[in-house]
Amino acid sequence: MRFTTFRQGNENRLGLVVGHEVIDMHKAQPQISSDLRTALRAGQDLIGAAQAALAGPAPRMALSSLELSPLLPEPGKIICLGLNYFDHAKEGGRDKPEYPWFFLRSASSLLAPNAKALRPKVSEQLDYEAELAVVIGKATKHATMDNALDAVFGYSCFNDISVRNYQRKTPQWTIGKNFDRTGGFGPVLVTKDELPEGATNLRIQSRLNGQIMQDANTRDMIWGVAETIVLLSECVTLEPGDLIIMGTPAGVGHARTPQVWMKAGDAIDIEIEQIGILHNTIENEAA
Repeated sequence: MRFTTFRQGNENRLGLVVGHEVIDMHKAQPQISSDLRTALRAGQDLIGAAQAALAGPAPRMALSSLELSPLLPEPGKIICLGLNYFDHAKEGGRDKPEYPWFFLRSASSLLAPNAKALRPKVSEQLDYEAELAVVIGKATKHATMDNALDAVFGYSCFNDISVRNYQRKTPQWTIGKNFDRTGGFGPVLVTKDELPEGATNLRIQSRLNGQIMQDANTRDMIWGVAETIVLLSECVTLEPGDLIIMGTPAGVGHARTPQVWMKAGDAIDIEIEQIGILHNTIENEAA
C-alpha cells in the first residue's frame, strides 16, 4: 500500500494513493484516524482499512491537485544517521565509523513535498542529501536482527538539507540540520511488504536542476535498517510514528570541486527506486 498526507482546509489528512489518485482514508473508513502518527500509535489496521477502501465506493481525488504535507507532520523522534555510506565517509576524509553517527532533527525543520525549501539569510552553504526514511509502526526495545524489521511500517524519501557552515560550527551536527524548511519528507509512504526486506538493493539518487548529483544503492549502507534498529533500541524505545533517516551517499555539494550550493530557483529531486520522487524548489529567506 502507498499512503500520503495532504492538506484540506486547516487540517492534515491521511490519504491512500491509488495510481495517480488519492482516497481520504478517514472519510472512506471512519474508524481510521486522519493523522498517520495517531493511527500508528493506536495500532489501527491501516492495511485492512486500505483494502476495504479500495473495494468500496470512496471518491478519489487527483494526487496532482492536492497540497501535500510532510508524511508525518508531527512525528515522534526523528533520528538521523551520518556517514552511513562508505563512499560518503571517504569523500569527507573519514574512515568507516565504528558506530553510527546519530543526530536528531526536530519536527519544525520538516518540509512538504513540492514546497519551497528555505535558503537562510545567514548562509549560502545549502546542501542536498538523498536519504531513505524509515517509519516505525510498532514499539520496540532491545530488538534482535531476527525481529528488528517487525518494527517497520514502511519507507519514504527524505532530503536531509544541510547548512554546512553551521553544521561545522560544533562537533555535534544538530544546529546545521534543523533550519526551518530543510527536511524534505515524502511524498508517499510505501508499506514494507511492497519492498525488498529492509529496503535493500534500491537505487537512490539526487538530481539538482535535472543533473544527477548522487547515484547509489541502499545495499551500500554501512548499517542497514535492521542493524540500525537493533543499535538504537539498545538505548531508546522506538515508538510508532518515529522516523529513522538512513544517511546519504557520496556526491553532496560540499565535497565537490568547486563546491555546489543550492540557490533560489533551483529544483532538487530525490528518487528512490520503487518508492517515488520527492521534489522541492529553493527560495531565499526574506530579508
